[in-house]
Amino acid sequence: MVFSDRNLSQKLERTEARSNVDFVKARAEMFPSSGAEWMEAAGAYAMFDGIESPLTQTFGLGVFDEVTNDDLDKIEVFFKERNAPVLHEVSPLADASLVSLLNERGYQPFEFTSVMFRPLADEINLAAPLNPKIKTRIVETGEEKLWAQTSANGWATEMEGLAEFMFEFGQISARCAGGFPFLAEIENAPVATGMLFVHDDVALLAGASTVPEGRRQGAQLALLDARLRYAVERGCTIATMGALPGSQSQRNAEKNGFRIAYTRTKWRLKS
Repeated sequence: MVFSDRNLSQKLERTEARSNVDFVKARAEMFPSSGAEWMEAAGAYAMFDGIESPLTQTFGLGVFDEVTNDDLDKIEVFFKERNAPVLHEVSPLADASLVSLLNERGYQPFEFTSVMFRPLADEINLAAPLNPKIKTRIVETGEEKLWAQTSANGWATEMEGLAEFMFEFGQISARCAGGFPFLAEIENAPVATGMLFVHDDVALLAGASTVPEGRRQGAQLALLDARLRYAVERGCTIATMGALPGSQSQRNAEKNGFRIAYTRTKWRLKS
């Protein structure tokens, strides 16, 4: 049995951090002028992926080493030198002294994430039968733009102007080391995307997007099934994902065998 303890938090936070570092490295390679870079301090990974990027933050702060003022000084300088906000994703399994330290330095909590996990075994049983019309596969080299465009088309309905951002974001995701971009198709037409990142024995699920005309047909369920099965083939024993607390994404994950490991808090340094 897998318990929601500090050991699990270390595995899940490190997997997400390493996946984000893979993305930062891919951006730096594709766009050298972006200044994308990362560093490690007190066991945490700090990533700069651009001022507006959701990846510009730290992961793992306080779950590996006790954090000191000197450590936070180094991290804050890293972000401030790049004119970026200072953001930390903090597990509740981090050392208790970290909360006091963040408060003393003027940080405020402002966002929560349900960090979810599911132990993996050879048998993958999901909540509903799969749609036989939906085929899934990992995209081939040279299909990165196809994957990115499908993802962007799905996100386009969420916010005006988001499609262009997600198209570039998707092209980088599809080129990440340790990443496997999955595509769902109906009659050879792409309808949905999902990313899988594998580090050691942990699989991280991300990048879920479905085009409007492909929704409510089971595309994301098919992608979940395909990614979990592939993760097992790669030797993974745990799958993880993040969701907004109480969201439909969280409920769907719980229907399919995921449990909430803990609720993570994002902290922001007041300017």
